[in-house]
Amino acid sequence: MRDFSFNVQKEVLDLGVKIITARIIDVKNSDSNTDFETYKNSELEKVKNQWAGKKYKDDRVLAGFRDLHTKVGRSNRDYVASPEGLRWSFLERGCFPHINLLVDIYNLFSLKTGLALGAHDIDKVQGNITLRLTKGNEIFIPLGKTEAISIFPGEYGYVDDGNNVVCRLEVLQVEPTKVVIESKDIFLIIEGNANTLDEYVKQAAEEVCQTITKYCGGSFNFLN
Repeated sequence: MRDFSFNVQKEVLDLGVKIITARIIDVKNSDSNTDFETYKNSELEKVKNQWAGKKYKDDRVLAGFRDLHTKVGRSNRDYVASPEGLRWSFLERGCFPHINLLVDIYNLFSLKTGLALGAHDIDKVQGNITLRLTKGNEIFIPLGKTEAISIFPGEYGYVDDGNNVVCRLEVLQVEPTKVVIESKDIFLIIEGNANTLDEYVKQAAEEVCQTITKYCGGSFNFLN
């Protein structure tokens, strides 16, 4: 297991980003798990009931991400935080995405909590990762794409030592470091904002890590 660390630039924290990250090693990912499917369906029903007759966009957690985007000059129409996209897809269209077991687990927690969760294969990361303001010269290959596209300076993003963006804002993850069934060494992101209590983010981080290791094996430690 190689050395790996995560750091956060003060300027990002000053925006209101709240962040906990974890490393999960010796993962045995799979396409699906019968026990998890039972748990997932139960949790999805709870989310549906929780928001029945309510406007999910009024959630203060989701509003906090929109506030962050405004601070760095990004349009909330063009740059929708991943947890808001999940809520829209599930509550408006009845869809919850299936990728693989580990990804489905953290997506479920993102849907439930409104926090932004993501994961990356550390074996595909160059060096370490820093959450920092972008300079505009970073390499960004969005999920599902093969060619890099340009990004704006002054955004916040998770960038490795090779100047590769692994997650842009909490909106777009990338193709090169995505978690696949073969991934064994995982970098997990749990991100909140000025509208989330520290304890809320910590509790979600603990619960999602426990759930991942329950169904995928391995062990975890928090990096910050």
